[in-house]
Amino acid sequence: MNMAAMATSDSAVTDRSRWMALLSQADPADLEEAWRDVAPPPSYRWLRPVETGLVMLRGRAGGTGQPFNLGEMTVTRAAVMLEAPRAGVGFGYVAGRAPRHAELAALFDALLQDDTIRTGPLARLLATIEQAGSQRRGHRAADVAATRVDFTTMVRGDD
Repeated sequence: MNMAAMATSDSAVTDRSRWMALLSQADPADLEEAWRDVAPPPSYRWLRPVETGLVMLRGRAGGTGQPFNLGEMTVTRAAVMLEAPRAGVGFGYVAGRAPRHAELAALFDALLQDDTIRTGPLARLLATIEQAGSQRRGHRAADVAATRVDFTTMVRGDD
């Protein structure tokens, strides 16, 4: 594989990682609304029906220490294949018990792999999801900042 093809491949993987993360963290109501706007909705078949299970979360003390099992988290996943003419495979992984969210994430993942769809009708979807996530993080940061406590050290004078 030549260097230009490798760079394009790396870029495509990065783009897909970004939109899969956005889809998994999106508000399911936003995805439902966007799905209603897909016309005509593509027909698809299940490669892996929606299923919910547990994954083990691993951590490291200080980010560099020995790995340890932090705990388990519920995850829902799905895999779909779009029927012709759009034939594409999509995967959806979401936190918690959210079968419809995982299904929609998989469907949009499959659709977004088509350049004409990604840069056309669905470009607005990704921008909207990203903006909503940014606003949620901003609100969360403001809530946390409001409860911040400053501990100052007072020097006791021994007179």
